[in-house]
Amino acid sequence: MPSLYTARVASTGGRNGHVKSEDGLIDMDMTVPPSLGGNGDKPNPEVLFAAGYAACFGNAVIFVAKDKGIELAPEDVKTTAEVELFSTDAGEFKLRVHLENEIKGVDQAQADELVKIGHDVCPYSNATRGNIEVTLSAKAV
Repeated sequence: MPSLYTARVASTGGRNGHVKSEDGLIDMDMTVPPSLGGNGDKPNPEVLFAAGYAACFGNAVIFVAKDKGIELAPEDVKTTAEVELFSTDAGEFKLRVHLENEIKGVDQAQADELVKIGHDVCPYSNATRGNIEVTLSAKAV
């Protein structure tokens, strides 16, 4: 199967380092979040992951709606991704995600269905399925 798109980003220095995308659109310093001892004045990996997952999932909801004959404008779908970094009793570091979705122009049953099916087709959801806990919520607004 041919690739539809490839992103390439280099990181130097880990959490207190720098990331730069091959196309130059991302070129920023990173830092450890305050809860882990950093000063929090720059992005961290969890923030970037949350941003990517939220954008991708919101687009999946819009795609699913269109496939079902429901026209949603981009501003009709708001997805908030909450990415939690935690440590297990065994000392492993893991992630948990909650995706909160607000969808205008649909009823609650439609919102629930769009989010459920969106989770089935979203590339981020497919990449994380079985690897990290992902919970979903939908709200018709």
